[in-house]
Amino acid sequence: MTPKPEAEEQRSIKSKIDQDIKEALKAGNNLKLGVLRMLKSEIKYKEIDKGSELSDDEVISVLSSSVKKRKESIEQFGKGGRDDLVSREKAEVEVVMKYMPEQLTEERLSRIIHLAIQETNATGPSDLGKVMKSIMPQVKGKADGKLINHLVASHLQSLSDSS
Repeated sequence: MTPKPEAEEQRSIKSKIDQDIKEALKAGNNLKLGVLRMLKSEIKYKEIDKGSELSDDEVISVLSSSVKKRKESIEQFGKGGRDDLVSREKAEVEVVMKYMPEQLTEERLSRIIHLAIQETNATGPSDLGKVMKSIMPQVKGKADGKLINHLVASHLQSLSDSS
């Protein structure tokens, strides 16, 4: 019996992390090693909570959450003038992003947003939630939520300005 492609892909992310942990350990790359161990731990905690192995989408969700936390830390450290911690967090984000799906360009996001606005019959900023609900399943893990929210808001604002 061959495993489902989805399960195979999920294992490949987890096995890639395991393999990269070994390589980082051998190379003495403490930053990468620490980040990968943290990711592995976060995935394991989610699996324990769920009671079974995570699907590919769930692993990507854990990775997205990790990136989001680090980006929030970058923002806070930047406000506090802690450039040393900002650069460390940015380096950690780069490590995590290697395991994420390819990120969508703003141009591609704009097309998705435009289609979602048409599908939901959105007419202005008050329809932000409706449009976001339509878009998020399509772009999960492939784009930053804040960027999507900003782009949707500006698209909807331009709709209400033109009417």
